[in-house]
Amino acid sequence: MRIDDEAALHAFVEGRRTALFRSAYLLCGDRHEAEDLVQSTLVKVVLGGRRHGRLDNIEAYARKTLVNTFIAARRRFWRREQAYGELPDHAGQSPDTDTGLAVRAALARLSAKQRAVLVLRYWEDLSVEATADMLGMRENTVKSHTARGLAALRAEMVEEYA
Repeated sequence: MRIDDEAALHAFVEGRRTALFRSAYLLCGDRHEAEDLVQSTLVKVVLGGRRHGRLDNIEAYARKTLVNTFIAARRRFWRREQAYGELPDHAGQSPDTDTGLAVRAALARLSAKQRAVLVLRYWEDLSVEATADMLGMRENTVKSHTARGLAALRAEMVEEYA
């Protein structure tokens, strides 16, 4: 697909923006951050497509760009710091009984790469091979990130609902 074809570009953005947002939300855990991530991804896809001229699989390129942008943002120093106007009175939030919120909270506590692997494997339904290719890692690394990430999620869910 030629990315400079405005009609094709518009159709791709309109057709895939929601799916990219869902994946971004699972990666980030925050609606506003997910919207920013999708916007950055779409800008990079358009600029990358114009730079390369032709993208054979724009869907895969967009998904890979989304995950890489997310991981790169997590590496930045300012992401590790949280500024507070006032210090909280208690040491944490009370557990939420809604399973979806509990799973997303547990997912947010995983490392960025584990979260990316789990989202690609179980939300995007990619194979181990496709996930490894997209993240630029070996298949065994994907398998170990998957196993460790699922073990951490299970442990948190058992703790949450025990």
